[in-house]
Amino acid sequence: MVERRAEHAVKYFYSHLFWHNPGLRELFPASAEDMERQRDRLFAALTHVVAHLEAETLVPYLRDLGRDHRKFLVGPEHYAAVGTSLVAALAQTSGDAWTPAVEKAWYEAYQLIADAMTAGAADSDEPPWWEAEVVRHLQYGEDIGVLTLAPRTPLTYRPGQYVSVSSARVPTTWRTYSLGNAPRPDGTVDLHVSRIEGGRLSTALVRDVLPGEVLRLGAPGGRLTLRREDRPLTLIAAGTGWAPVRALLEELLQHPPGHDVRLFVVARDSAHLYDRPLIDRHAAACRWLGVTYITPAPGQHRNQATDRLATALGNRALWREQDVYLSGPALFLEETSHLLQELGARPDRLFHDAVPVAGSQRTRPLGFGEWFLHRPSPHWHDPSARAPRD
Repeated sequence: MVERRAEHAVKYFYSHLFWHNPGLRELFPASAEDMERQRDRLFAALTHVVAHLEAETLVPYLRDLGRDHRKFLVGPEHYAAVGTSLVAALAQTSGDAWTPAVEKAWYEAYQLIADAMTAGAADSDEPPWWEAEVVRHLQYGEDIGVLTLAPRTPLTYRPGQYVSVSSARVPTTWRTYSLGNAPRPDGTVDLHVSRIEGGRLSTALVRDVLPGEVLRLGAPGGRLTLRREDRPLTLIAAGTGWAPVRALLEELLQHPPGHDVRLFVVARDSAHLYDRPLIDRHAAACRWLGVTYITPAPGQHRNQATDRLATALGNRALWREQDVYLSGPALFLEETSHLLQELGARPDRLFHDAVPVAGSQRTRPLGFGEWFLHRPSPHWHDPSARAPRD
């Protein structure tokens, strides 16, 4: 019932929250567009949690989420305020369906969520974020930037993971981006960013941020990390999805596999193959590495690249024996994963992160009818699968 009036419910929730707790407004994004996107995120997250209240994985997940929320400056006192406003919004939206029993159930469910997240935050021995100085900024064309960062304290990271990023240029806004390498001996890492039209943070990172500025990094997360199995590997990267694949390839170069590795690099045009010299050097030096570049034909729409990729993948056999690692925009992951399964790849050997790449969110919030028919997946940063600490 509430989902059918999701837009009204969330507007009521935030109005209630900020009216009764005006100091909380500064913890949220300033722009109207970013605040509107909160509607999809809030209800998608709420739907997910309520649907998994009986799952054994829920409490560990919520503890990780609470630990991660410290970067938003969320403290124990904020959970009570949010809970009060959430129940008020649900009650106001539910009409006659809101009964004392329903209210009790919601309070109990929310208390479970708040307790687990608060406990996770309290038990964490990690910092809420890492400060990292920009020591170099490279821009490729108008829309791709590679920022070399020097974290001020060691960043525990496994190749293939991503971090959430915030800049003082766009306060209170965090987006996830991938790192292209494990920390070097000097601790530096490369952050790969693709500018999204209308994306304020991605635009600032690609075009405006200068060496000497300090960014905040959330704890590394994600599950696109190498499984050391004695099977052939295929790596498929699109756009700046190349960053985590580059990190995986770097790990393979340090510990060469005993089997073939095939790399497919997909770009909207040849100009966006920004790391091609490095890839070519690796291919020349490693007999076990084969590389295929996929771009549209000159003058053709960039979508032709995915058609060419489908042809190239279809010309290869033995997909059932492969471990496949995918990285790129959310729609690309969905379509390529489906294609590979049609070609015979095993779903349990297809690895990619479920979190949408930064900027892949809709350019506007869903209308209530669209929401009800096409419910979005949670657009939160999954802090699970963190790197083990020494």
